[in-house]
Amino acid sequence: MPVLPGAEPFRHEGGEAGVLLCHGFTGSPQSLRPWAGYLADRGLTVSLPLLPGHGTRWQDMAVTGWQDWYAEVDRELRALRDRCARVFVVGLSMGGALALRLAAKHGDSVAGLVLVNPANKVHGLSAYALPVARHLVRTTKGVAGDIALEGAREVGYDRVPLHCAHSLRRFFRLVDAELPQVTQPLVLLRSPRDHVVPPADSARILSRVSSTDVEEILLEQSYHVATLDHDAERIFEESYRFIGRLAPGVGKKGSVSGG
Repeated sequence: MPVLPGAEPFRHEGGEAGVLLCHGFTGSPQSLRPWAGYLADRGLTVSLPLLPGHGTRWQDMAVTGWQDWYAEVDRELRALRDRCARVFVVGLSMGGALALRLAAKHGDSVAGLVLVNPANKVHGLSAYALPVARHLVRTTKGVAGDIALEGAREVGYDRVPLHCAHSLRRFFRLVDAELPQVTQPLVLLRSPRDHVVPPADSARILSRVSSTDVEEILLEQSYHVATLDHDAERIFEESYRFIGRLAPGVGKKGSVSGG
């Protein structure tokens, strides 16, 4: 299936500091493309992959699971490590959970984390029904597009395959158990008016990681997809400041590739 317009992966060859960006569940690189472009314009090496089953149609996603999504970002991290002296991982929503597992598993190979409205749990009573319900019902209503900014749009699916939701629930439980292994510097930016991921998820993550260099920032003007919302520029600036603090001298010219 062809990739939806705007959902293409993005890469930029820049300097010795690299950034891996992880998009969210049923979303696409489009939600993080402005952030990736901001970092690329400042000379960082950037990788924004398209997760398997995403960016086309929900039927393609229905045959994938967390192992496929994690394997993709794991490969991208290893490729960046071969190219860069220091690599940072950033993520939105489920992308935050992917980033946390990379940090837990790869240790010092990940220099720092920037998490935007990171998800830690599939909420609601329906979550407990997923093991059975996924065999009876194929999909449920989508979660994409929670944005306060008028006219802003997220390229994502309007349906959630229940098989994938079940896999996501298992993944969140796995990552939650691994959070004490996360020791890297961390910036967590969250929206108090997030209609997809509740504040409890961020609180849980911050209470369980072993990181000592931690900053929490509130995004008062934005909903869940804050990277496309009113606070987007603040996210970009805070992440660049964070990276610059830990990797002084970032910023060289490079080349861009997309699609």
